Amino acid sequence: MSNRNLNLYGGLNQKIDYVFKVVLIGDSAVGKSQLLARFARNEFSIDSKATIGVEFQTRTLIIDTKTVKAQIWDTAGQERYRAVTSAYYRGAVGAMLVYDITKRQTFDHVSRWLEELRSHADNNMIIMLIGNKSDLGSLRAVSIEDAKEFAEREGLFFLETSALEALNVEIAFLTILTDIYRVVTKKTLVANDEADAATGSNLLNAKQILLPGQTQTTAGPNFGCCMSS
Repeated sequence: MSNRNLNLYGGLNQKIDYVFKVVLIGDSAVGKSQLLARFARNEFSIDSKATIGVEFQTRTLIIDTKTVKAQIWDTAGQERYRAVTSAYYRGAVGAMLVYDITKRQTFDHVSRWLEELRSHADNNMIIMLIGNKSDLGSLRAVSIEDAKEFAEREGLFFLETSALEALNVEIAFLTILTDIYRVVTKKTLVANDEADAATGSNLLNAKQILLPGQTQTTAGPNFGCCMSS
C-alpha cells in the first residue's frame, strides 16, 4: 500500500477542523506546480506550463483524528508577477521554498525569496526548503550540504524531492502540515486554559482557521531540522 493510501481523507460532508494555507514559492520552472499536482492529485505532467499569477488546490486529510484542509497556493516565479503574488502571502501559515538542484541560480535566489516571504508574511510561519528534481542527480549543481547549511542557518526544514518520481513529496507536505497542526493545537490548548480560568468558557470548537500571529514556531517532536533523500 502506498503512502498516499495510508493518509486518510475527510469525507465530503465531514466537518473541517482546521484550514491551513501554505504557499509554494521559488523561481520559475523549479517544479512548484508539479509538486502541488503530485500532492493534490497524484499527477505529473511533462508538458506543464508556467503558472500565471496564482493558483491553489486543496487536499483534505486526517492528522491526529482531526480533519485538516490543506489549501496550497502555487505562486508564479516570474519577476513580472511578483507584485501580484506578494498579496497572497497574507494569511499563510506555512511556506515551501523550492529550488531546482540542477540549477545553481535557483538556489542562489532562495535568500531573496526568503527575505520577500518574511517581509510580506507572518514572521512565525513554518518554512521548508525544498530541493526539487532529485531524480536528476547526475546533473546536480547544488550539494545537499550547501542546502542543509542554509536551512540550519535560517531555521528551516529541508528536504529533497522528485515530483516526477513522487519521491518525498508526500513526506514534505505532511511534515509541514503536521508541524503547523502541532503548533496550532498547542497554542489553542494554552489559550483555552487561560480562557477557562478567566471566564469558564471553552473556545476549542470555534478554532477552525489559523490566522497569522496565532502561532509560535517550534519544531514538531518527530521531525528534525533537515532531511534529505
